[in-house]
Amino acid sequence: MSTRRFTDDLPEQNVANGVEAPSPITRLKMPRPSVENSRVPELARPVESVRQMEAMRPEEPRLPRGEAAGRMSGQMPRTLTQVMSEADEKVMQGDLEDFVPLPTGFDPLDGLIGGGLRKTELILLGGAQGIGKTIATLQIARNIAMRPDQYVFYLSYEHAESHLMHRLLCLESINPPEIDATDGLKLRDMYNIIVAQRAKKFMGRQAGAGSLQAILREHPKTAPALQRLLRYSDRMILLKASPAVTNLRAIKEMMARLADATGGNVTVFVDYLQKIAVHPERPRDENDKVTIIVEGLKDIAMTLDVPIFSIVAADREGLKSKRIHLFHLRGSSALDYESDIAIIMNNKYQILAKDHVAFNPYAAKEYRNWVVFTVEKNRAGRAMMDIEFELHAQHFAFNPRGQKVQQQLIDDKIIES
Repeated sequence: MSTRRFTDDLPEQNVANGVEAPSPITRLKMPRPSVENSRVPELARPVESVRQMEAMRPEEPRLPRGEAAGRMSGQMPRTLTQVMSEADEKVMQGDLEDFVPLPTGFDPLDGLIGGGLRKTELILLGGAQGIGKTIATLQIARNIAMRPDQYVFYLSYEHAESHLMHRLLCLESINPPEIDATDGLKLRDMYNIIVAQRAKKFMGRQAGAGSLQAILREHPKTAPALQRLLRYSDRMILLKASPAVTNLRAIKEMMARLADATGGNVTVFVDYLQKIAVHPERPRDENDKVTIIVEGLKDIAMTLDVPIFSIVAADREGLKSKRIHLFHLRGSSALDYESDIAIIMNNKYQILAKDHVAFNPYAAKEYRNWVVFTVEKNRAGRAMMDIEFELHAQHFAFNPRGQKVQQQLIDDKIIES
């Protein structure tokens, strides 16, 4: 199977692979594709072709982003004086992006990792299946996309773009970080609303538009969520990636286009790392494959000067463990070496010390909805720090206002307040 290059024109039925990402300078409005020829969710606003994305580049891009193409082909060695001169020029122009991290919106996690995500860094998020890795990652992507000057590129090897949109609508229904779950939407609730409204329209019992956006806008339980989602829908770019086709080269080509089109203000999210296609390379085993992938992602982050946030799956031995650590992730040695930040998620109830559970079993059960985020690697700060966040799984959201873990956890480890 041949790999489609991002430089090729995309057929209309695959328009969902690149939604509109207008430059903050040009503010171009792209035409919406016809519904008949597109499988994109109605809320998406895709470009018709990659050439349109190229046309969105500002005529005079910022200095550091204009070098993206040159970086991909390799840089010439420079003296320290030259590096300092370039840094001087950027600061004088008011370009302070290299000095200002992007907050994830999860507090106090941002404080532990130096304020948030930084350009050129590779951030990994690991944990067992069903712990909430995709929920946390999509919520962090949403938090960044809500900034008017930032874009996110979310590659999912697990879910279709429409499913991610539905998850975001459920998340927006409880409005993190305010968290009002009284009118919160579950997927089943939202699907029932859509089907019921379309059935009324089909039977002629109710007048009004029958489109998805019209249904969501007119229903009192979905209207607030839609309004919040539309605030950043133009800045969140979704791709249903293929584990057979979407390899590192394709990701790098897409990212180079997006970095230029957005002035470099884009953060990449990968769900998840081990499913990235590896070809034409022929890895010897799973560890060799993970090594190729993680080195490739780190190279993309360094070359294009963007942050990359990736989910990582645990190996079989890790899934049997009561508490998952970084060394339980598939290809852990390469992951530990290449990553700048590694965060591991565990269910709090599962990793409480036995003495604590035996002493107060009823209180301990309340921790089933809490997830412990452990910063196991941190190049720029302290590691092995545990913080906890409450999970609202039915609404696909965390309460981003967390706290340090106060209780004793297994591994004979006590976290001080």
